[in-house]
Amino acid sequence: MKKIIQVFLVIIIPEIVIFSLIGIINPDKIIMPFDNTKIQRVVVDSMPADHSKFAELNKDFASGKEVTEACLKCHTNRGKEFMHTEHWKWLKQDSLMNGKKVILGKENTPNNFCIGVNSNEHHCSECHAGYGYGDKNFDFTDQTNIDCLACHDNTGTYRKGEDGEPKEGLDLGNIARNIGHPKRENCIECHGKGGGGNNVKHGDLETAQISCTRDVDVHMASDGVNMECTECHKTHNHKMTGNVYTLTTSNANRGSCTQCHTAAPHKSKILNQHFQQIACQTCHIPIYAKVNPTKTYWDWSTAGQFDNGEPYKEIDSISPTSYSKYSTGHGTAIMESHLTPEYVWFNGNAKIFTFKDKITETPLVFNKLQGSYDDNIHPRDINNPSKIYPVKVMRGKQIYDYNYKTLIQPHTVGPKGSGAYWADFDWDASARTGMEYLGLPYSGKYDFVNTESYWILNHMVSPKEDALSCESCHSRESRLANLKGFYLPGRDKNAALEISGIVFLILVVLGVAGHSTLRILSKKH
Repeated sequence: MKKIIQVFLVIIIPEIVIFSLIGIINPDKIIMPFDNTKIQRVVVDSMPADHSKFAELNKDFASGKEVTEACLKCHTNRGKEFMHTEHWKWLKQDSLMNGKKVILGKENTPNNFCIGVNSNEHHCSECHAGYGYGDKNFDFTDQTNIDCLACHDNTGTYRKGEDGEPKEGLDLGNIARNIGHPKRENCIECHGKGGGGNNVKHGDLETAQISCTRDVDVHMASDGVNMECTECHKTHNHKMTGNVYTLTTSNANRGSCTQCHTAAPHKSKILNQHFQQIACQTCHIPIYAKVNPTKTYWDWSTAGQFDNGEPYKEIDSISPTSYSKYSTGHGTAIMESHLTPEYVWFNGNAKIFTFKDKITETPLVFNKLQGSYDDNIHPRDINNPSKIYPVKVMRGKQIYDYNYKTLIQPHTVGPKGSGAYWADFDWDASARTGMEYLGLPYSGKYDFVNTESYWILNHMVSPKEDALSCESCHSRESRLANLKGFYLPGRDKNAALEISGIVFLILVVLGVAGHSTLRILSKKH
């Protein structure tokens, strides 16, 4: 009996522990057969009618409004429907974590690119889904101001000018007769060019994705899945799924990878367990700005310098994948490509800064993404716990009211003598004009403050073979080096745990040695 107990303690228990641990940590342990049929693409529920057969459209149109009038004769309720969307109002009702209702949008929320819309509508109207959005007098109640072609043109030829009207020379009749469901070109024409140019804002959404290969984006790849934007951003009554968290506070209306993929898409148990605390994007978007560079820094305080009394521009190379731009009107900016994301804990909620809020700390963060590792220990929302997400962090330096401690909305676009900075290069006049237009006070004293905004990365998903490996995070050179407050094996040191591990390994060696010794002795007897 004594010998049986010794064998049990020295041989059987260590082997059970060892093989149990091997089973736990083996990333290739299959828990279920992988079935590609689980991936469900969104199917368009109806195809658009052949508009080339409609008498209302078989004529020439002198303006965009005439096209919209023709559209509304058949689509009688779509105008009213569209007027309740963010694409039209550039505002929406949202809710804070305490349940308080707020109105947020481009109208009252600053950013650290072109700063804000107010008094600069003429510069922004190129992407507004209306005709001629030039100032606060724009009539948002007039359905004929809706630009149907911006989203529904299927010819790929429709473009708008800086006045918000269709560009001259377009065959509006031909475009109207060839409309359909929105394509990637329609969406990216605006969303890929925000902030002043291609890929400037998002970093993971640009014109290259209109037709790209799998290494750029597996979902949009022309030689791959070839998905349209509306397959993920599902739409009902013109209201679309998905949020940009520079303008959104609440954990609602979010798009998710699980709309098409399951919550357990991998063959291995341990990889599927990672999904509980790590967003899909974290591993599957290892780099962004893969083709064209994105803006990562914009310093407005350096603007206003002249060369022999004349405005000038210059570009300096920083590295093979980055360069700095300077101009008298814009100041200094840095453009970079092939970037490694930064990482944050995020639970679907954010704190958004508005022009009425006081600056209490620097850098001023426009959208504080909420979430922490502790959310998973004491979850407030069991269905949407905090997860680690990849982000682009845009950093800048921009004008604020030194006395009131509020951000200033500068007037930037306009003719000379209007107070527009890009014409007069006078910050005081620009600040005074912009804040007066916004209806907010300006003390007359300004300075510049460091700012940050966080852009969650959702596009430019890489092929699975390029996804992050275990060592990308579980190593001394971990990508998650800046995320604190939790223990990450391979990245962090813990004396007690490491000593315990060493002791365990010693016991394993002793167990194996004891096992071997007992076998040798048993053969002698």
